[in-house]
Amino acid sequence: MNLQNIISELEKVDGDVYDRLKHVSRRSMFNMFSRKAAAVAAPTILASALNKAYGQALSPVVVDVLNFALTLEYLEAEFYNVGMDSPGLLTGTARVVYGQIQKHENAHVALLKSVLGGQAVAKPAFDFTAKGMFPNPFSNYQVYLTLSQAFEDTGVRAYKGQAPKLIDNDPILTTALQIHSVEARHAARVRELRGEKGWVTGNTSPGVPAAVYAGDEAVKHLEISSLFPGIPVEHSTQAWDEPLTKEDVLKIVTPFLA
Repeated sequence: MNLQNIISELEKVDGDVYDRLKHVSRRSMFNMFSRKAAAVAAPTILASALNKAYGQALSPVVVDVLNFALTLEYLEAEFYNVGMDSPGLLTGTARVVYGQIQKHENAHVALLKSVLGGQAVAKPAFDFTAKGMFPNPFSNYQVYLTLSQAFEDTGVRAYKGQAPKLIDNDPILTTALQIHSVEARHAARVRELRGEKGWVTGNTSPGVPAAVYAGDEAVKHLEISSLFPGIPVEHSTQAWDEPLTKEDVLKIVTPFLA
């Protein structure tokens, strides 16, 4: 285990990680990790540091939310890892974009696993064909784009749906929202690669499973249509993403679990 790499990965998704680790300086942490005697104890040292940084013992609710998020991040990271290793699939601009997204998703996995420690769920096996629904996802660029859009748009709504459960743990909520905003940037960029606008209109998108956008046509936020008569409903749906419940997300993700 390269602990310096883990800290570097955490810093990619939480720029304030060193501020959170106030009780251990950057230099002393790495000096401590470099000692031979600390080599065996290093994972325990890191877990202890992260526990202090991100809050006391995690509540069962927080553990459940983080493991749910971790499962989604496992799926995304594996999808991009395999995609980047698939000969001829990603070239030019797409390879540059997906190479960066790949780094982000692997950093998200590293962060969530480090915060959860021994409570982290194991990475499941995946079937990216969704039981044959999407054949050849790693040799057909258009299929790959479609699934990427589905995963990223689902991730945005999934994080939004779970955020209220983290309201009592400020550091965890802050980090979850930081990941959420990055997922939203991924979603917009992927949609553009696919020739679509960076935002969602209504509840449909060609080729993407309908469950990904179910309920996204709702206009709940501030009752926009009634407050500002004359604004087209489709504009209101573009301005707000509706959250997805855990149950809704599992309906989308389950076909991709082997």
